[in-house]
Amino acid sequence: MNEPDIDTDDLPPSRSQLRREAWDVLELAERLVALTPSQLAKVPLSERVLDAVDLAHRIPSHIAHKRQVHYLAKLMRHQDDLEAIRLAVDKPLEVRRRETAELHSIERWRERLIDGGDAVLDELLAKHPTADRQRLRQLVRQAGIERRENRAPSAQRAIFQALKALFKTEDSEDSSDNEDAPSE
Repeated sequence: MNEPDIDTDDLPPSRSQLRREAWDVLELAERLVALTPSQLAKVPLSERVLDAVDLAHRIPSHIAHKRQVHYLAKLMRHQDDLEAIRLAVDKPLEVRRRETAELHSIERWRERLIDGGDAVLDELLAKHPTADRQRLRQLVRQAGIERRENRAPSAQRAIFQALKALFKTEDSEDSSDNEDAPSE
């Protein structure tokens, strides 16, 4: 006999799905408790949840702290705006990732400048015409000498700081240009 087709959209969530969602909320609660007070102030939390987070911060005992975090997750499961909380908690993480990627990019440029010399310097100046050619060339030559003689990398640090300042000023000019552009 033929069974009628069952529409899975009408079924309630499975028990496994409910458990996965509960674990996700527990993970979010643990990340909430790990935030600093200044980061926590930016998260849209109800008063009860905020009090539970504050209490979890003050509990030194491992087991009692774990129990409080589980209670916090239980409170959060009944909230409607979990997605807004999740976005606010993830935002500092994205900022840190972006900053780390920018620092890695600066480090790659520094290594390329030291290894490649004037050709790479010309490439950098083509992308960033406001850079001080003479100062960068001087620092690159000094960094090469430091490497060959196994001395302290003070010129390499100076190149890094100069590139960091250059990229930061370029980024701030780009953002101010975008703000001045007329919106359509």
